[in-house]
Amino acid sequence: MTLGVDFLLKAIKINGKNIKLQIWDFAGEERFRFLFPSYIRGANGAIFMYDITNYGSLAHVDDWYEVIENEIDEDVPILFVGGKTDLIHLKEISTRKAMEVAKSKNAEGFIECSSRTGENVQKIFDLLTKLILKRSNDQLV
Repeated sequence: MTLGVDFLLKAIKINGKNIKLQIWDFAGEERFRFLFPSYIRGANGAIFMYDITNYGSLAHVDDWYEVIENEIDEDVPILFVGGKTDLIHLKEISTRKAMEVAKSKNAEGFIECSSRTGENVQKIFDLLTKLILKRSNDQLV
């Protein structure tokens, strides 16, 4: 039985280092929100993803960010990602509006992508991993 959470492993190479990412895809379903805190504790980074074709996908940004802020370290990098750029003709959320929301939530990065075409998908993982590694190195100094 699926509880609304998907787990993925992704291997990438950054600056000559092999990195293994453990990704928990929560899908943002409200009915599974009670599980969210236990899945994100100890996270080194977060991706908040919304659907550019559905203005309602921004409706609960404040609620989800509150949970993130309560459960993970304040210096953990968060990316704000707009999905479904392959459906640009159906776009309801302007890039400018999304960037304003990302800035208001202190997201360290913003990017739009398409999982259907693969556009910018690798960039998301590369950017988040670089931010995590930079944080780790900064803390060691």
